[in-house]
Amino acid sequence: MATTTLDAKNFETTINGNELVFVDFWATWCGPCKAFGPVYEKASEANPDIVFGKVDIDQNQELAAAAEIQAVPTLMIAKKGQIIFKQAGALRSSDLDELIEKAREIDMNASAQD
Repeated sequence: MATTTLDAKNFETTINGNELVFVDFWATWCGPCKAFGPVYEKASEANPDIVFGKVDIDQNQELAAAAEIQAVPTLMIAKKGQIIFKQAGALRSSDLDELIEKAREIDMNASAQD
């Protein structure tokens, strides 16, 4: 599955309507974003069971502000509608693969008392 363009109209339904969603907040003028883009695209193709979305912060300033994006690229991960990760900075392919595996392993049904 290729990446999905997210905006204010489909962001919330995408986050809440899918098991695991990765979101790349990026900008066309951002060098690290351009470097991370192909890594992110490759990961999206290798993991068709995960939704990989992209938010252009210049086209979606209100959404980026609501998500408290302060630098690009920023990767955000949601599992079962809950934000479980958010970090600025481009990732290497191996680091992104490791993050994907960790996100898959998180049990959202485990109680806080465990």
